[in-house]
Amino acid sequence: QVQLVESGGGLVQAGASLRLSCAASGRTFSSYIMGWFRQSPGKAREFVAAISRSGSVPYYVDSVKGRFTISRDNAKNTVWLQMNGLKPEDTAVYYCAAHSGPTMTQLIWHYDYWGQGTQVTVSS
Repeated sequence: QVQLVESGGGLVQAGASLRLSCAASGRTFSSYIMGWFRQSPGKAREFVAAISRSGSVPYYVDSVKGRFTISRDNAKNTVWLQMNGLKPEDTAVYYCAAHSGPTMTQLIWHYDYWGQGTQVTVSS
């Protein structure tokens, strides 16, 4: 079992940067594909990015490509989401999640464990 705790959210102006962190408990962090999702009020939760177990393969939704970077350090049981060039439409609660399956996926129901979320608000 994995427990996930996100941090690093906040209120920023458009164009600013934020770095979200997700700290995982347990000794099996490296066995999970890790993902970031976000949910805005009144909208469904959506995929943002995922990273392979080794950290060598990232995967992004088109709307954040070139602006966001996902990374992980298995020795620190942590995954990050560096967000640059933030836009008001990036405003959401951001969640990290862990997937125990064999392949990278953006499907929400494939992820086994979820954090509680961290709020990101981008003002125009």
